[in-house]
This record gives sequence, C-alpha cells and structure tokens, in this order.
Amino acid sequence: MTDMDNKVVDSFRKQNKAEGVRVFVAGGHRDGSDPVYVDAAYNLGRQIIKMDFKLDFGLANSGIMGAVARGVLDGWNKKQSKLQGVPIQAITTKEYYELYPRDDALVRRIENVILAKTLEERKQKLLDADFVVFAPGGVGTLDELAYDCVAMQDGLLPVKPFIFYNVNGFFHHLLEFLKDIAAKGFAEPIPFIVVDDDHELGIVFRLFKYRYNKKAATTSEAYGNARQLAYELPYFLKRKTDSSVHIEDLVAEMDHILTKGTNDEKSRLAEEIEQAYLEKEIERMYERLAKTGRDTSIVSDKLIALKQRRKK
Repeated sequence: MTDMDNKVVDSFRKQNKAEGVRVFVAGGHRDGSDPVYVDAAYNLGRQIIKMDFKLDFGLANSGIMGAVARGVLDGWNKKQSKLQGVPIQAITTKEYYELYPRDDALVRRIENVILAKTLEERKQKLLDADFVVFAPGGVGTLDELAYDCVAMQDGLLPVKPFIFYNVNGFFHHLLEFLKDIAAKGFAEPIPFIVVDDDHELGIVFRLFKYRYNKKAATTSEAYGNARQLAYELPYFLKRKTDSSVHIEDLVAEMDHILTKGTNDEKSRLAEEIEQAYLEKEIERMYERLAKTGRDTSIVSDKLIALKQRRKK
C-alpha cells in the first residue's frame, strides 16, 4: 500500500479502538441450499447485538451476510442498547456499492458505509476488528480466510482469534486441511476456535468479553491466548448446563482457583478442563468419521453412475 493508504488504515484503526468491541463477519452472499445456514446467520447477528458488540462486514443485502445484518438490526431495535447509532459498519468499494439498489431496505438502514479505494484497502480495514467470525460461504469467504491467514503469518496483521461457525459441519473439510498443512510444515498453526451452533457461539462471545479481552503484548502471547480459549471452551460448555448457570460466574470461579486455590483445587480444575476438551474432540472425531463415510458413499454412487453411462 502507499503511504496515503497506510494513513487511511491507521486513522480507521484508531477510530475502531475507541468504539468498543467490533466483530468482523465473513460469509456468503447466497443463502445456501439448506435454510439452516440463513437461520444460523441471523442468530449470529442477534448474538452480536446481545453482547453490545458491533458488526463490521463487507456489505450485503442477501445471503448469509444479509441475514447477519438483519439479526443485528432486529436485535438492536428490540433492546435498550448502550450503543449509539446503528451498530453496523459496512466496508466496500465504490464499484460494489453501486451494484446495490438505492431503495433496498436493509442497505438504507446501514448509516455507516465506508468506501475503500481497492479490495486490498477494504480487507485491511475489515481486519482491524477485534476478532473474526467465518460463517458458511463460497469462494469469496475462502479468499477472505486465505488473505487473513497470510497476513497474520507474515506479520502484517496482529494475531487474533478466528471463529469458525461450523453450522451443520460446514467447515469440516477445511478445518482438516488447515490442520494438515500446518502439521506438514507448510503454514503456521492458525488460532481458530470451532463452534457448532449459536449456543456455543454465545458462550465464546461471553468468554471474549469477560475473560479474553486483554490486549496481548506479543504475537506468541496472542496466539497462546487464542489457543487457551479453544482449549478451555469445552469446559465452559460442559459446565453451563442451563440458563441459571452464568459464564461470568464460571470465569470468576476459575480465576479464583488459578490465583488463590490450593494445589489440589488447581490440579482438579486442570483435570476437568483436559477431560472436557478430550470428550469434545472425541465427539467431533466421530462426527468427522460419519461425514467421511457419507463422502465415500457419494463418491461410490458417482462412480457407479459414470460406469453406467460408459456402458450406454
């Protein structure tokens, strides 16, 4: 980028830091073939506003991204929020912005639309959010993910947690691929956190707000914080059995044990966290095996169909 571009990004970064917790959501401009994806995206928006976070996104009036924005706006209308003004910041380019009809109801409600000069500048501005959520999407979402991973790996972007909103197991193959390329030495490990539904997403958001909102001094510290969150998440999921159990209380209990507890209490807590983590990983492994089995059957069916066509 030019010096002028850097000044624009730096100015935007300072403005963002003064405006509370911002969540950058990347997702598809299409609905997908199953209504569960749009429903989950809408609930993602409701979770954002429930926590008094703000949404940064690339602007869309349809698909997954449109559903997220509608969830934020509907939630914002229904609660007495501390936020001033519409809690959405849309960042796009002039060329893309002109594709949207001016009378579109959702686009008109978004007061803060920033027009970047290039897609590169747009990505730089979006990535200044406090953390990133990847929702189901297509090649544009994959492009965003690849850019973010490279930017972090090359030191152009501060390390920050990535949340994969793994609705209906959508990111199964991608998660395995990211792990594989890191294990084989082709990439740095990515500090991603996997959530399977809006219940788990809500807990992660609360952990960000009440436990993991400290700014890390170094890249390794930021990475360690993100990995610790991913490691401890199953413990909080297991402990939150119903609405009467509050994440804030669980966080306070954990912090008390870690700072003032006896050695036995610390050891017992460590064992509970480890056990919960292993149970969740085993659960996900069975789910992956089931999906792999379905993939195998799909390939087998296609081979049979191809052989039948060849015989004709």
